[in-house]
Amino acid sequence: MEIHMEEINFGTQHSRSFFLEKSEHLIAVRSQAGMDLTALLQCEKACVALRGSHLLAHVEDADVQVFKLPTESDLPRCKALLRELPQVRFAGRVLVDPETQEPVLYTENIFLKFIDPLTPTQCLVILKTLGLTIKQQVPYATNAFFVQHLDCRGTAVCSFTLALLEREDIEYCHPEILRLGQRRAIHDNQWHLKKTTVTYQVHVDASANVEAAHELTQGEGIVIAVIDDAFDIDHPEFSGVGKIVGAQNFDRRNAKQGPRPKNAAERHGTAAAGVACANGQTGASGVAPRASLMPLKLTKPLGARAEADAFFWAADQGADIISCSWGPTEGHWADPTDPRHTQVFPLAASTRLAIDYAATQGRKGKGCLIFFGAGNGNECVDNDGYSSHPRVIAVGACNDQNRRSAYSDYGKALWCCFPSGDQPHPDPKFRPATSIPQTRGIRTTDLSGKFANPEQAAYTESFSGTSSACPGAAGVAALVLAANPALDREAVRQILADGCDKIGHADDGPLGQYDQDGHSHYYGYGRLNALQAVHLALERKER
Repeated sequence: MEIHMEEINFGTQHSRSFFLEKSEHLIAVRSQAGMDLTALLQCEKACVALRGSHLLAHVEDADVQVFKLPTESDLPRCKALLRELPQVRFAGRVLVDPETQEPVLYTENIFLKFIDPLTPTQCLVILKTLGLTIKQQVPYATNAFFVQHLDCRGTAVCSFTLALLEREDIEYCHPEILRLGQRRAIHDNQWHLKKTTVTYQVHVDASANVEAAHELTQGEGIVIAVIDDAFDIDHPEFSGVGKIVGAQNFDRRNAKQGPRPKNAAERHGTAAAGVACANGQTGASGVAPRASLMPLKLTKPLGARAEADAFFWAADQGADIISCSWGPTEGHWADPTDPRHTQVFPLAASTRLAIDYAATQGRKGKGCLIFFGAGNGNECVDNDGYSSHPRVIAVGACNDQNRRSAYSDYGKALWCCFPSGDQPHPDPKFRPATSIPQTRGIRTTDLSGKFANPEQAAYTESFSGTSSACPGAAGVAALVLAANPALDREAVRQILADGCDKIGHADDGPLGQYDQDGHSHYYGYGRLNALQAVHLALERKER
C-alpha cells in the first residue's frame, strides 16, 4: 500500500523539513464555530459514517474530534457523508507522525512572516495579491501574520505553504499544526530519576540522572515491550494516542480479555511498565515517558511455547526494546545455605532461539535491546540461562546509598545496575554491609479501577528488586535510541556501559571492585547514567 506523506517546513527556505503521513484509518471532523460537535455527531447520517469507530482525541477549543475507523471502513464515503451535514465545517484525512502514529491536526490557518526590510504597506499589498486574508497580525515578530486562503482546504495547505516559502520576500510559512500536549513531570519523591528530598527531609543523591536527560530526549518514537503477568492499560499514565501498541495476551484461555489483569494479584506488570514509560501526567513518570508501551501478558511456566512466541511477537510487531522482570526460582537472598543458590537453570532452545531472533532481526536488522532483571537471590547470575544469555542485558539493583542492593544477583554476565529499593541485613559480615534504607522503594504505577488499592490510589511507593531495575534500564535505552535511532543493538549496549557511574564502597570486598575492563561482579559496568548515555549517543550521531 502506498503511503502518502505531506512535507512541512517550520524553518526558513533552506531548513530541513519534516514529513507527516496521511492516515488511512483516521478521520477528523470539525464543526462550524459555536456548534456542539458532540451533539452534532449524534444524528443518523453521522452515526452511519462513524459506525464502529472510536474517539481518539477531542480538541474542544478547535471544535475538532479525531476518530479511528474500522479497518474495513470506506474513508472517502465516510468523508462524503459527514460533509453533507451543514453544521460540519471540515471532514477529512488526518496526518499522523510516521514514527508514533499520533494524530497531528492542521487548520486552515497559515503562519507567514515576511522578511524584516519590507514595510507594513508592502506586506499588505503582497497578501492581497496572494489572495490571503489576515486573521491576526502577531505582536511577537516583525511582518508576521496568521492568514487564510479561502480556496485552500485540507492537506493542500501543506504544499501551498511550501510554495510560498520559495519566495525571496517570505522568511517563514507553514500551516498551523496542532499536537496534543501532555504534562510529563518527574514527581518529587522519584529519587531514582533525580537528586531529591524524601520523607523526613532525607536527601538522596543516588539517581540514574534521568531528569537531566529529559532535556534532550524522553523516548519519543521508541516502543518498549514489557513481558509480564498483566497490565492495567486503562491507567491514566498509559493513556494517549499511540501509547499502547501491539498489546497481546499469550494466555490463550483468557486471550479475549487482552493484557489486562483478571484479579488484584496480577499487578507486577503494571508497576514494571510504569517504571519504563509511565506518562508522568498525574502521579509517576517513567524513565522514558514519551515511549510507547507494548504490553505482552505471559503467565505460562518458564520454557513454555508461549514464552518464545512472546519474544517473536515483540520483534515482529515493531518493539525496539524488550523488558523482562522475571526468571527462574531463586534462593532466599539472606540465607547463604539455601541450595537454590547454586542451581543452574538452562534456557529452553525454543526461548533461546526466539531471543536470538529478536536480538538480531528486530528493528529491521538493527536488533532489539533485551533486558532481564539479574535476579533477587543474592546469587550468581551466571547460573540463570535467561539473564546470562549473551544477547541479553542483565540488570542488577543498587540502592539509595550508591551501593549494591543486598538481594541483587552478581557475576560475569551482569551488565549494569539501576536504582531500586533495598533490604537491611542484621549480620555485619554480610556483603555488602547495608544500613537501613532511606526510601521504601520506587514510586510507580499500580492497579487502578476496580482493582485499585484505596490507600495507594493507583500508585505504589514500594516497587523494588531487579524487577524495578530492569524496566528502568530499558527506559534509559529508549532515551538513547530516541536520541540516535540509527544505533544498532551492540552500539547501544556499549553506550550504556560506557556511560555508567562507578559506584560502590571499599568494604564491598573483591566482587565489588572494578577490573581493568571496568567491570565489577557486583555492579557490572556501574550504575546507569542516562544523561551521559544520551550524550554518547548524540556524539555518534554527529560523526
